[in-house]
Amino acid sequence: FTEEKLGQAEKTELDAHLENLLSKAECTKLWTEKIMKQTEVLLQPNPNARIEEFVYEKLDRKAPSRLNNPELLGQYMIDAGNEFGPGTAYGNALIKCGETQKRIGTADRELIQTSAINFLTPLRNFIEGDYKTITKERKLLQNKRLDLDAAKTRLKKAKVAEARAASEQEVRITQSEFDRQAEITRLLLEGISSTHAHHLRCLNDFVEAQMTYYAQCYQYMLDLQKQLGSFPSTFLSNNNQSSSAPVPSVSAPSVLASASASLPSVSNSVVTSGFSELKSLSGSRKARVLYDYDAANSTELSLLADEVITVYSIPGMDSDWLMGERGNQKGKVPITYLELLN
Repeated sequence: FTEEKLGQAEKTELDAHLENLLSKAECTKLWTEKIMKQTEVLLQPNPNARIEEFVYEKLDRKAPSRLNNPELLGQYMIDAGNEFGPGTAYGNALIKCGETQKRIGTADRELIQTSAINFLTPLRNFIEGDYKTITKERKLLQNKRLDLDAAKTRLKKAKVAEARAASEQEVRITQSEFDRQAEITRLLLEGISSTHAHHLRCLNDFVEAQMTYYAQCYQYMLDLQKQLGSFPSTFLSNNNQSSSAPVPSVSAPSVLASASASLPSVSNSVVTSGFSELKSLSGSRKARVLYDYDAANSTELSLLADEVITVYSIPGMDSDWLMGERGNQKGKVPITYLELLN
């Protein structure tokens, strides 16, 4: 081997087909490792948790069960909601959100478990099983080739007839052993195509598990939005940005527009015939405030949930707003925060 590296000895080259198979196997091993490791990062972003799971796996012990991030957030929300009071609008909303987060956490666990069984385990089995066998046989092939080349060198150097005869016999034996080992290695390497086909099926299983997970998450959030009743957002007012109307609730993604079409929109569920009548006629009505609202500027009136104020319309006012009065205080209020009283 040293003489080959120094250019002092000839080297028996492997045939092109075998070299291509070896290259394909190395490429498969390299990318399988990268995909496997990055999938683990995707499923469990916390490196400490990954190390802990690895240690418990090597010790053949079950890792302690802990809440994942969505479950932990959900528990905090539920505890906060109970602390603020389930009867309050905010407390009730926190509890509903917390329950949804915990369901998402459960779905996340199912995704990790399914992906580990159907995707990560087959990839790991290839790296730790099939490829190790290929590596072992490849080393044997290397040794057989070196034995053959050494025998060829001795044959070249042999000058006595008896020594030549012995060297020729040695070359025949080492050539036979080399050819046999090359055939074994080739058969193993040709199995890489079957490995690719198997990994393709595993990849389909992984995609299906992700699809199920994201569909569950979307459905949970859809249900949560319906439960919350399309709460108007106060983000703009909290950022001191003026707007002619409050930001509507988050709509469903455009790719799922057909599913979200059945959602109750703010305008359909809140702007009732009562508001239309109030705008078309002069006069005032009592209205109950549904949610807290912070005025964005001096022309608006801040609101507190469950208080009752007087509202009326003035000519030229935006259709999403009314004038509100509370004692001596007066200002614009968004109608999406109000419920007209009979």
